Amino acid sequence: MTEIDVTALIQQMLQPGFYPHEVIEPVQLIQTHISYILLTGKYVYKLKKPMNFGFLDFSTLEKRQYFCREELRLNYRGAAELYIGVLPITQVGSNYQLYGTGKVIEYVLKMYQFPQENLLSSMFDTKTLEEKHLVELGEMLALYHKLAEMNDYIRSFGKVTQLRKAIDENYEQTEKYIGSLQTKVKFDETKAYSDRFFAERQELLDQRVQGNFIRECHGDLHLRNIALWHDKILMFDCIEFNESFRFVDVMYDVAFIVMDLEARHRQDLGNLFLNTYLEKTGDWEGLQVLPLYLSRQAYVRAKVTSFLLDDSQISAEAKEEASKIASNYYTQAWEYTKPHQGKLMIMSGLSGSGKSTTAHYLSRKLGAIQIRSDAVRKHLAGIPLKSKGADEIYTSAMTQKTYRRLLDLGIILARQGFSVILDAKYDLQVLRKKVTQEAEENNIPLQIIQCEAPIEVIKQRLKNRNGDIADATVGLLNSQIENSEPLTKREKEFLITVNTTQPLENQLTML
Repeated sequence: MTEIDVTALIQQMLQPGFYPHEVIEPVQLIQTHISYILLTGKYVYKLKKPMNFGFLDFSTLEKRQYFCREELRLNYRGAAELYIGVLPITQVGSNYQLYGTGKVIEYVLKMYQFPQENLLSSMFDTKTLEEKHLVELGEMLALYHKLAEMNDYIRSFGKVTQLRKAIDENYEQTEKYIGSLQTKVKFDETKAYSDRFFAERQELLDQRVQGNFIRECHGDLHLRNIALWHDKILMFDCIEFNESFRFVDVMYDVAFIVMDLEARHRQDLGNLFLNTYLEKTGDWEGLQVLPLYLSRQAYVRAKVTSFLLDDSQISAEAKEEASKIASNYYTQAWEYTKPHQGKLMIMSGLSGSGKSTTAHYLSRKLGAIQIRSDAVRKHLAGIPLKSKGADEIYTSAMTQKTYRRLLDLGIILARQGFSVILDAKYDLQVLRKKVTQEAEENNIPLQIIQCEAPIEVIKQRLKNRNGDIADATVGLLNSQIENSEPLTKREKEFLITVNTTQPLENQLTML
């Protein structure tokens, strides 16, 4: 199709009479750099623009038909409630029709329309996006990835050569925007970071492949592609047009959401989502590749926004706004490449003393990774997090294994620049000593956060505990009190004591 044909088709699709059903007027047109989206009231119709960007090729009718069908198939995974089917558009003379009798000249994807205010991006803008929605999203994405297809072909996309090809392509396609939307210094430093990562982290990337973390993911999971509809989180509009954007590390999807929330200056919500996902999956090692993908996702948003400047159908006003947005994304991509000082914090206190509540508060305040011993223990045992653990997962050997993994994760991540909270009782000197020794050996700043509360308050908390992954009960308190060992003089140098019956923000201002 030529450009004028597309224009004529869109003009007819903006008319209510084009549709064989009731339409809420006026029909609304939304454009992205690759699609036309028409909102009719009950239904949405989506056409792919006849263009070839290299990473995407919709240049022929056959290709657009194929990718419409692929989009339908792939999005059933995260939003089956939205997707209806692929329909032909036919032409007789100068008239276009859905399901017409003339020659098929285009294909359109038909979906149910939901209110635009149900997009998570819109909910964010109207301040109706709540913490519970980010928790649900983290849990749903964990399940989405667990069920995602993986095979040798998909895993092959985790090889460095494949990763480099996709990321280097971003740099090649945006060189023309140096000096206008981004500086040469930021461009060079952003590219140098990914070059170093591929050169120096080959073993880590191989481990991600071998660990089956390269799967058929969503590929474009930002807040504008997620909706809350009929009280359910739906993840739609996944990447159908490029396998290298979809056959990726699961952290690729995670990074898109975190990046998007941080671009909106809500690191706390990004942290809540991230910690929810990590606890559900147990993939804390995946954080080692997260900065690479955070930078990549910010950069790709910069790139696709930049492309709007080259679209003749975009208004000058829209282009001016796109320039500002793209520039901000280029800067964000660059900032993700900067090194950070890691930090290690360990919680200490009886079950029910408020350790996890305090750790949760600190993780949001500091952007820290909270790793709960209850989650680590159950992942090691291979049981669902909310299943009650049998006696065999609470043996001395299993406890040692749990604390060893906690510390290993803490050191690995802190060395990579993350602030890490090891959320466990740490009631024995031998356990705390291992942490202090390894933190000092690795030049990692350490703090011990000891949580305290009156025993009656602790008992009541344990009695009221419901729906949490922790198994501790009131019956364990006496043995915990008897077995816990006081902090040594050396340990007290790292100590912050918190009364969890009092407001946390007043007691943790030094962090």
